[in-house]
Amino acid sequence: MSDLTRTLPAAVAEEFAVEQLRDCIGLVLEAARARGADAVEAGLHIESGLSVNVRLGEVDTLEYHRDKGLGVTVYHGTRKGSASTTDLSERALRETVQAACDIARYTAEDPCNGLAPAERMAREAPELDLYHPWEISNEEAIEQARATEAEALEFDPRITNSEGASLNSHSGLRLYGNSHGFLGGYASSRHSLNAAVIAEDASGMQRDYWYTVARDPRALESPATVGRTAAERALARLGASSMPTGPQPVIFEAGVARGLIGHFLRAINGNALYRRSSFLVDSLGESLFPDWMRIDERPHLRGALGSAPFDSEGVATAPRDIVSAGVLQGYVLDSYAACRLGMETTGNAGGTHNVFVTHQDMDRAALLREMGSGILVTDLMGQGVNNVTGDYSRGAAGFRVENGVITTPVEEITIAGNLRDMFAGIRNIANDLDTRGNIVTGSILVDGMTVAGD
Repeated sequence: MSDLTRTLPAAVAEEFAVEQLRDCIGLVLEAARARGADAVEAGLHIESGLSVNVRLGEVDTLEYHRDKGLGVTVYHGTRKGSASTTDLSERALRETVQAACDIARYTAEDPCNGLAPAERMAREAPELDLYHPWEISNEEAIEQARATEAEALEFDPRITNSEGASLNSHSGLRLYGNSHGFLGGYASSRHSLNAAVIAEDASGMQRDYWYTVARDPRALESPATVGRTAAERALARLGASSMPTGPQPVIFEAGVARGLIGHFLRAINGNALYRRSSFLVDSLGESLFPDWMRIDERPHLRGALGSAPFDSEGVATAPRDIVSAGVLQGYVLDSYAACRLGMETTGNAGGTHNVFVTHQDMDRAALLREMGSGILVTDLMGQGVNNVTGDYSRGAAGFRVENGVITTPVEEITIAGNLRDMFAGIRNIANDLDTRGNIVTGSILVDGMTVAGD
């Protein structure tokens, strides 16, 4: 048996009573086999957190969260049944297993149902430094949120209102075990601070926001920085107007460029591919991006938001190239989708892990100069992306750029194209990396887009 929970730090094992949780999973696996299951898997989570929201200096909400639960999936041949419970007593666990087995009697047979291959289970647990609980009191959390909002409101008299500031702190433990003899778990934490404010002058009102997020609270930006940045962004949008319709190069600011790469990752996800509901079906080995581009996955970065030692099926994660020299090297697959496609899992059950996009040795100012004239997009609205055809059309706001210099703010425009053409039309990527998520990229310059305005 591969028991990676034995490598958990002693403090974590004691805090979460890992020995008892290990026994819960062991009971579930044993009970399922006793009821005739050919294979079984179970996942257990315990999470807790604090959320504070203030608006105009007053506490809007103060919430403490504590959640736990266990989910079990059994396989009777190629029939599958799943059930879950928040009660971890022995009786409840046995009833949950019985419910999963009963459900499996009525489900259709599917030859791809089953556990991920035994040989792909994680055998090591790299130390990823993901767990940094924040011992912050209610009063301290409220004070930080208030300070964030106050910094924004006091920054400039044109900041006239606030949508509030929030502090969130969450931590927890996840365990997964299956009838291959695998048992693994890891603790993690996630903390954030954000503010959204409204600026107003004779031209009207504009809203913008800023946030910071990290595993370790010591890595968060200060309340002053978050509040000031939110105010500066709102002020910069004052006086925004639309613009004439026509073709324009577009720079996606790093924070919104993450979404552009997210559309690509969804298009190469196995669930969309085997259903043939993606514009990138059968695209493996195709040149989709410029030949200098690389997109790779780095699941073992210490302290990163997307790091994990194994995926939600126990499959070991590993660094890999998704795109190399512009060519698609691999899809994003769990074991079921891999089976449907006649491939092997890529260790992505539950999603990707720290996707990095190649950037050039230039800052955003240099990228603006390279574009010359066009649009810098800092905000996107709407859901106008068709994953089947790749057609892309979204409302946008940002700034006009003339001769490499930001001039006036723009709003009420639509940017449109096709994602295949947009990926191929990437001219350059700046080094202003936004690390506040699972996808890390700089600002992306895309040629050949249609901008619709007046």
